Amino acid sequence: MGAVSEGPQLLSQGTGYGLVIGLSILFCLIIIGAVRIQKRYLSEDSNQSEMFMVANRSVGTGLTASAVFSSWMWINESVFSAAYTYKWGIALPVWWASGLSFQIALMAVLGIVAKLRVPYAHTSLEFMRMRYGTYVHWLFILLNLVNNIFGCGSMILAGAQLLTGMTGMHVVAACTLLPAGVVLYTVVGGLKATFLTDFLHTAIALILLLYFAFAVLANEHIGGVSGLYEKVKARDVYIEGNYMGSLLTMKSKSTALFGLVLKFGNLALVLMDTAFWQKSFASEVRSTVPAYDLVSIVIIAVPWCTGTIIGLAARAVENTPVWFNYPTTLTLDQVNSGLVMPYVLKSLLGTNATSGLLVLIFMAITSTVSSSMIAVSSIISLDGYRTYIHPHASNQQTLKVSHWGVVFHGCFMAGFAIMLEYAGATNNFSTYFRPIIACPGIIPMMLTILWSRQTKLAAILAPVLGLLAGLATWFACAWHWSGAINITTLQDQVPGLYGAVVSFFSPALFSVVISLLYPARFDWREFLRIELIEDKSAPPSGNVTTEAVDVVGKLVGDDRTANEKETAHFAASPSTSEPASVLAGSPKSNYRKSDLDDVVHPFGAASVAHIRRWLRYSTIYFIVNFLTTVVLWLLPLYRDWIFTKRFFAGWVITAAIWELGAFGAVVVYPVFDGRHAIAKAVRGMRGEWRR
Repeated sequence: MGAVSEGPQLLSQGTGYGLVIGLSILFCLIIIGAVRIQKRYLSEDSNQSEMFMVANRSVGTGLTASAVFSSWMWINESVFSAAYTYKWGIALPVWWASGLSFQIALMAVLGIVAKLRVPYAHTSLEFMRMRYGTYVHWLFILLNLVNNIFGCGSMILAGAQLLTGMTGMHVVAACTLLPAGVVLYTVVGGLKATFLTDFLHTAIALILLLYFAFAVLANEHIGGVSGLYEKVKARDVYIEGNYMGSLLTMKSKSTALFGLVLKFGNLALVLMDTAFWQKSFASEVRSTVPAYDLVSIVIIAVPWCTGTIIGLAARAVENTPVWFNYPTTLTLDQVNSGLVMPYVLKSLLGTNATSGLLVLIFMAITSTVSSSMIAVSSIISLDGYRTYIHPHASNQQTLKVSHWGVVFHGCFMAGFAIMLEYAGATNNFSTYFRPIIACPGIIPMMLTILWSRQTKLAAILAPVLGLLAGLATWFACAWHWSGAINITTLQDQVPGLYGAVVSFFSPALFSVVISLLYPARFDWREFLRIELIEDKSAPPSGNVTTEAVDVVGKLVGDDRTANEKETAHFAASPSTSEPASVLAGSPKSNYRKSDLDDVVHPFGAASVAHIRRWLRYSTIYFIVNFLTTVVLWLLPLYRDWIFTKRFFAGWVITAAIWELGAFGAVVVYPVFDGRHAIAKAVRGMRGEWRR
């Protein structure tokens, strides 16, 4: 067992077991009730594959925003941002936050492109197979699974180690119990269940984070913003690589290197995990871009506010008698294990707040694991079973395999997390390892829906060559700077950064060169062969085009007549005006067998024009977001300067206000946005109760 278990116990084992088991049962009961209400009063049946995997593509802006926010609000963004702020200073939270923001903005662009070109996709791997065939499909299944397994496994392990360090729970028990409850409610509710639990997770987690931040600032041993500044500045610590060794400077070499590696790693975590694509597939056409871009703004608050206040508060009080373990200060192993926030809360706010942190940890981890389970079960059922084993599988057969996929993935991830624990893996090693193995597939996957000239050969060779180049760079740099290659030298920042850069960018070069040497051009209409899984929610035979256009037309205010909609067909590609369309008739397999001239886009003219407008907006916003959060915010502050008291006060207050805004955007707004569905369900239940 790792060093995380050493040191004083913050809470009892009974508290740890009780919270994890109790919350798992509670959420399972909530989801069972919610699924029954949805099915009975809102005609949303999770026993249909389209509903289970992509929520019938009907999730509105508010709930999408809440789910996206929850997906990005891993335990790292709160607990570990505080730990690394303690380690490196005030620059860390904003380097962390900026990396989250532009990723979400990029996903908004890719999500709306997918709405246009692959309107009925279920997983990101589905359109890889449609374009390039079996071998590329297998390769990207492997890349997705490796990325998903390491991302989910490291997150379960990080949470388990925190539970062990805080309560004394055995790490094996924690690794087993954390995903167990998620398996239950995910099997019952599918992707819509993860959206609902994401909302509950987000609401509870943000309430706790706001309480922690404001309560710590208001504590008499901190003395508000000015007291925090004075106590931190008075600390006699020297941070290697920071300007004058100060905790209160933005010029921090270690932070910059870590922040860059984190950006590449999180890009891989997002784009190479089909769970993040599924959320965009599941959202309404009109909701995708607004939801993602809204979250890209408010997500900044979590690491910025929480990391700054909690991380610096630990520095302010750890050498005073109020400190829980006084006079012993935090060890490097304890910091890297995330125990900074638990110690601060125990020291300043007491046992109840520390128990609240256990709830926060549970929320963050189960939200991540739930999305991962749906993603992997979709890969197993659609990209495996329905593609290679039983192509004509019915809705119920596909759904059964999805359910077993959830169970299998949950059991596997528990075992994998336990294996990582006994292998001595750390969250720090995962931070530098994951980008190198996952980044090579990012650009080839993006080019699949953005560039018609990427060829099959390029899609196969570019990720493989990129992976080999990244690993070679990582190992060579570790040997050059440290004289050895082992788990310690591979965690050095510079080798990790160079390896991530090569893994990310070299596949772009390989893909372009190979595609131009052996040219081919893909017709975007091929993607329209991907269709809905046949079930009760699919359009009836003989009327696919009209009904599909009607549904999407309602979303964008299309008031044309049915005949006008039937005859107005537009191309899937923004660069062409050729007709492309969906066949009438009930689909019998996952890919249509017609000639391209016989298919039309399932959305009408107004809908396609609406999507193109969102595409232009999201592209412009992504560029502005990147320039603002990465270039204009971070680089001007990277200079020989230490925060003044006045600037620090404005910095912390702005971060706190931003977090309040995040609560309004992803907790209050979703309730308002879904008020009609809520009212409909309430009316149904009230009427039934009266009868």
